[in-house]
Amino acid sequence: MTTTHGTTYTLRVARPEDAEAIAAVDGSFTTGTVFEVAVAADGFALREVAVDPPLLKVFPEDENDDDEDEDEDDGGGDRRTFVAEAADGGVAGFTAVSYSPWNRRLTIEDIEVAPGHRGRGVGRALMGQAVDFARERGAGHLWLEVTNVNAPAIHAYRRLGFALCGLDTTLYQGTRSEGEQALFMSMPCP
Repeated sequence: MTTTHGTTYTLRVARPEDAEAIAAVDGSFTTGTVFEVAVAADGFALREVAVDPPLLKVFPEDENDDDEDEDEDDGGGDRRTFVAEAADGGVAGFTAVSYSPWNRRLTIEDIEVAPGHRGRGVGRALMGQAVDFARERGAGHLWLEVTNVNAPAIHAYRRLGFALCGLDTTLYQGTRSEGEQALFMSMPCP
């Protein structure tokens, strides 16, 4: 159990009965800034720029939601989904992670916090669960992907210790996010 900003949350491994509540978490966001990506022959640079009107980003449902059961692992495997359960029993947020032994990487597959629980340390607490799992598995580093328009998340990841480590300008081609760039961030396992 963790208390952040006067609210108590229970952090735990997701159970099968959490699937519907996890799917219902609203991961959309509104931002007044985005990171503009300038690609050069020898690298890339980011510049935070204001957007007016503010950008509302609603993530489309995953095309492979039917495979969710394959991704769940509450046993001794290399995948986990952690939830932050609010005092009322609702899911305030979740993170889904996977560990790759060959390169000792823990990948943050997804992390979402419901709008009414943002700014209360829920994301930090969920990331703490991911770090604990990374340590348990012997991970050397944690890694994630984030769109360049998700400035709030990029700032949060930087506060948590993540640094930019890569760019993919084509990852979102042919999707509803076409025109955005994928930024990769990593940090050593604390």
